[in-house]
Amino acid sequence: MLHLVSIRKFVINSINASPSHYLCFVYSRSCWSTGPLPPTLVDLVTETDKACEELIFNHLKQLYPAHKFIGEETTAACGTTELTDEPTWIVDPLDGTTNFVHGFPFVCVSIGLTIGKTPTIGVVYNPIINELFTGIRGKGAFLNGNPIKGKFEIHQAFSLLKEQAGTKRDKETVDASTNRINSLLFKVRSLRMSGSCALDLCGIACGRLDVFFELGFGGPWDVAGGAVIVREAGGVVFDPSGADFDITSQRVAASNPFLKDALVDALRHMV
Repeated sequence: MLHLVSIRKFVINSINASPSHYLCFVYSRSCWSTGPLPPTLVDLVTETDKACEELIFNHLKQLYPAHKFIGEETTAACGTTELTDEPTWIVDPLDGTTNFVHGFPFVCVSIGLTIGKTPTIGVVYNPIINELFTGIRGKGAFLNGNPIKGKFEIHQAFSLLKEQAGTKRDKETVDASTNRINSLLFKVRSLRMSGSCALDLCGIACGRLDVFFELGFGGPWDVAGGAVIVREAGGVVFDPSGADFDITSQRVAASNPFLKDALVDALRHMV
């Protein structure tokens, strides 16, 4: 069992690993772009992903050379890395890439640490609006150092739902997504799509959102950090079918404990 002092050092070191100034610089270039987005900007964002992941991994590997590492860009280049029981850092260097390209300030760096395949530490940082979410298993969740708790709305009809349409545009995927939206709009107050799975989870944790689910996202790097933060804020993270959450499944749902059953029931036969 790792000592609490070691766990807290992990959090501090993962925060220090976040390449926030670099992201803000590239983001400012996208904000000042006018007209159609040039291919060079798309290439720049791809390079930004790679550069940020390299910065994070280099920083953490110097401190924890015996740990395992899984990153979005590394996986894209080298193939899937199996999640083991070893301490494993799981990193999304830029969650919300489309938002980033368009200058929409809903982007973040997500860093999670799993131990025994269990999400144990979560750090999600939006450097554009300077919001830092952190969570330590068993020790609470925080926004910019202040404790946070989810909003305990008990009526689904008054809840704010977050869903994502995903990036695939084949007819089957689009039809399934729009059918879910059409059905769910009759069951909640309103629906939002933000483009960042990690920040949506943090929205549940700090009470901005009531229910959230997403299917077919990129990989464990999208949820490794946020899942810890939701749970430590008093929320629940689970599979949209109601089954236990599997960090490798590319399926996630989150809510406060009172709305879980209502969300699972609303999604029945749709996920």
